[in-house]
Amino acid sequence: MKLPRTTLILILLALGLGGFVYFHEIRGATVREEAKEQKQKIFSFGEDDVQSLTVNTKKLTLSLERNPESSSKPKWLIKSPISDPANDAIVSYLMDLLVKGNSDRTLSTPAKQLGEFALDPAQATINITLKNRQSHQLILGKSNFNGRFLYAQADPAAKPDGYINVLLVSTDFANAVNRELSEWKQPVDNSQKLPPLTIPNPSPTNSK
Repeated sequence: MKLPRTTLILILLALGLGGFVYFHEIRGATVREEAKEQKQKIFSFGEDDVQSLTVNTKKLTLSLERNPESSSKPKWLIKSPISDPANDAIVSYLMDLLVKGNSDRTLSTPAKQLGEFALDPAQATINITLKNRQSHQLILGKSNFNGRFLYAQADPAAKPDGYINVLLVSTDFANAVNRELSEWKQPVDNSQKLPPLTIPNPSPTNSK
């Protein structure tokens, strides 16, 4: 039986629409979910779990420790290369990246090629010690080809096949660690400074 031309067109349109819905909504949702799953958290600890941090860059090696007086400010103290209160806002920025940061994707590469990502030697290293004495490490390398991410390693270890996982992480990590020592220090609160002492001018004496 020969279908009318209008009916045939409607059937083709329905098939085309069904295919679009499948690939865009159903299949597309699956692909988006798979891509979402690839973005994994770098670390699984919480901010309150961290006891100390050591940040190594080409300019500076900085040791930070949580203030034992938990109820007082600042929350963090610089232990080395000086002993000083730390800038809580700066440390919190780094902590937020460590706790909430994701890896956009993971590359598997031979250990001998780490130099190509500027991971050996590294651009910067963050060593993390938790309150339960566990330790973690994040190694930062150079930016990727389009400058959107940094190459990095989290708790680096060679796999049985001799390859090593290289992560793509936010470039905010570079902004967080590449700072001058003065930026890590707690800013001086000028509002608490006493006003300068003023000495009144002596009254002029009348000459006779």
